[in-house]
Amino acid sequence: MLYRFARVLLLTLFRILYRFEARGVSNVPRSGPVVLCSNHLTNLDPITLGIAVPRKIHYMAKAELFRIPLFGSLIRSLGAFPVKRGGVSKEAIRTALGVLSEGKVMGIFPEGSRHAEKIDGVGMGKRGAVSMAARSGAAVVPVALVGNYRPFRKMVAVYGAPLDLSPYLVKGSEDWDGATDFMMTRIREMMRTGQPSR
Repeated sequence: MLYRFARVLLLTLFRILYRFEARGVSNVPRSGPVVLCSNHLTNLDPITLGIAVPRKIHYMAKAELFRIPLFGSLIRSLGAFPVKRGGVSKEAIRTALGVLSEGKVMGIFPEGSRHAEKIDGVGMGKRGAVSMAARSGAAVVPVALVGNYRPFRKMVAVYGAPLDLSPYLVKGSEDWDGATDFMMTRIREMMRTGQPSR
């Protein structure tokens, strides 16, 4: 209930403040495990990634945020779970895989950091997102966040068709880097065109 209320409220605010538009939301499967993989611009990205999607999205968030009175409880109720400083721990990966095993949606920013060196506006991806999707059988949906969060300038979330990563994930000879590069290339293409991939 809280998540639904917050999503509607934030969607309204973003439409007013950032002229927010979502394209290709129908590409997000309505059921089953899904990993939404997006480029990373600012700390507002988790909101932008999720407000137009009718399913609840779960995220990893810095453990420090959960120590803030009230705020920690709020973000936990909105689908976030803690990740310790210094990288994604085995515990965080287990939690993410648990979320996916329950047929839910994970939002992941494969660049790892919004400060990562970028090519055509998108950094190099880390293989964790693809690995988790493969281990859980989740669909991988590439998402491009296009804009700069300036008031009254257009901000767009573009959701591409689920990726077919099977050529890269042949059992025993998995090409995790190739699959990750393919995913990031698709995000770059959508950033450039502003349209969902097919």
